[in-house]
Amino acid sequence: MKRTLVADASLLFVAFIWGATFVIVQNAIEFIPPNLFNGIRFLIAAALLSLFLFKIPKGWLSKELLKSGVFLGIFLFIGYSFQTVGLMYTTSSKAGFITGLSVMVVPLLSVFILKEKPNFVVFIAAGVGTIGLYFLTVAGLSQMNIGDGLVLICAIGFALHIVYTGKFSNKHKALPLTIIQLLTVSLLSFISAGLFERSSIVSTALLNMDVLIALAVTSILATALAFLLQTKFQQITTAARVALIFAMEPVFAALTAFLLINERLTTNGLIGCFLIFLAMIVSELPNMKILKTSINQETSL
Repeated sequence: MKRTLVADASLLFVAFIWGATFVIVQNAIEFIPPNLFNGIRFLIAAALLSLFLFKIPKGWLSKELLKSGVFLGIFLFIGYSFQTVGLMYTTSSKAGFITGLSVMVVPLLSVFILKEKPNFVVFIAAGVGTIGLYFLTVAGLSQMNIGDGLVLICAIGFALHIVYTGKFSNKHKALPLTIIQLLTVSLLSFISAGLFERSSIVSTALLNMDVLIALAVTSILATALAFLLQTKFQQITTAARVALIFAMEPVFAALTAFLLINERLTTNGLIGCFLIFLAMIVSELPNMKILKTSINQETSL
C-alpha cells in the first residue's frame, strides 16, 4: 500500500511538471525551432542520467533493452515533436487539454494492443471526450487551427508510450531504459530539425534567456527526472492508473497559463475542457472500483 501511495504521489508530481512547462516551452520556441529544442533538451537529459549508470551492474546492455528503449522512444518522439510544433499555432491551455486526451485513449489502446477485456464505460468516455474536443477546437470554426490537430496526434503518441511503458518497464532496469528512450528522441529530433528547420538562428537562440531557462527546466525536471520516475513507478502500477493520474496535467497547464500569462479559454473552450476532463475520469471508473476493492481487502488483512 505504501509503495502504491509513493508511486501515485511521484506520478502526480510528474503531471505537475509537464503541465507547468507548457508556457515555458511555448515561450522558448518563439526563438528556437521546436525539433532542435527537443533534440538539445533530450540529449542533455540523457547525458545527465548517464552519470548514474555506474550504479547499474555490468552487463545491463542487451539487444532486448535496446529494442524496447528505441520502440518507446519513437512514440515519445511522436508525442513531443507534434506537441512542440503544435504549440507554435495554439495556446498552452488548449494544448494541455488536447494532450490530456491520451488519458482517455489509453484504455482503448489497452483493449486492442494488450488484449484487455473491453468495458462499455470506456467507449462512453470516448464519445464524451470527442464531443469535448469538438467544443475545444471546432465549435466556432475561427477557433480551429492546425496546432490543435498536431497536438491531437501527439496525444495518440503519448498514449501509446504509456501503454508500452507498462509492458516493457517490468522487463528492464528503469535507468538504462529511460536513457535509451531519451537518446532515441534526441536523435530523431535532430534529424527532423536538419530536414525541416532552419539552423541559421541557432547561435543567437542559444544566447536567449527564455531558451536557456526552458532547456534547463525541461531537460532536468520535465525530461530526465520525469521519465525516470514514470519508468520506475509504472513497474508497480497499471497503464490505466498512470493515465488517470496524468489527467491532472492539462489542469496544471491551464492553471499555469492563467497565472503566468493570463491566458483565458473561451466559453466553448471551457465546456470542451470540462467534457474532456469528465471523459478522463469516467474512462477510469472501472479501474477505480477495482482499486477501492483492493484497498478494502488490504485493510481487512
